Amino acid sequence: PWETCQTFSGSWGYHRDENSWKSVPQLITMLIETVSKGGNLLLNVGPTARGNFDSRANERLDGIGEWMKLHSRSIYGCTAAPASFKVPQNCFLTYNPERKRLYIHMLQWPFKSLHLEGYKGKFRYAQFLNDASEIKFSSPTTPGSHTTETTGDGDVILRLPVQKPDVAVPVIE
Repeated sequence: PWETCQTFSGSWGYHRDENSWKSVPQLITMLIETVSKGGNLLLNVGPTARGNFDSRANERLDGIGEWMKLHSRSIYGCTAAPASFKVPQNCFLTYNPERKRLYIHMLQWPFKSLHLEGYKGKFRYAQFLNDASEIKFSSPTTPGSHTTETTGDGDVILRLPVQKPDVAVPVIE
């Protein structure tokens, strides 16, 4: 177990003229990456001299909170995924060992599919966390499977919608 302390901006305390604030997607990605490596994230925010959070801090806290309402299962109680799960390109994996659930956090939206190398037989169902919609999948040896991707026998192809879900970082459970 390890922990990192990061800031919302380039300053460890309130600084009126600070302009290097991290965006909501950057902060969410920082949280996901930390958990995916078995760590804990402390996020520092400095109040003004009046004891209030600046509007920029509140905007980011609200954004993280909105994302967490739909995706907290992929963070709380989670840690690094077992080494038997290869990390897809432009993704982070988190894993809940108690619930035996794997979460794929997609940092870039692929076109219509996600290739999971060596995942065949490791899961029976996949869904988006934001709306609980099912994600269909196939493998090269699945009867009736028509894949044009180059895959190995143990690989799985998740069939994704063309359009990215309307969340900062989509998560597949």
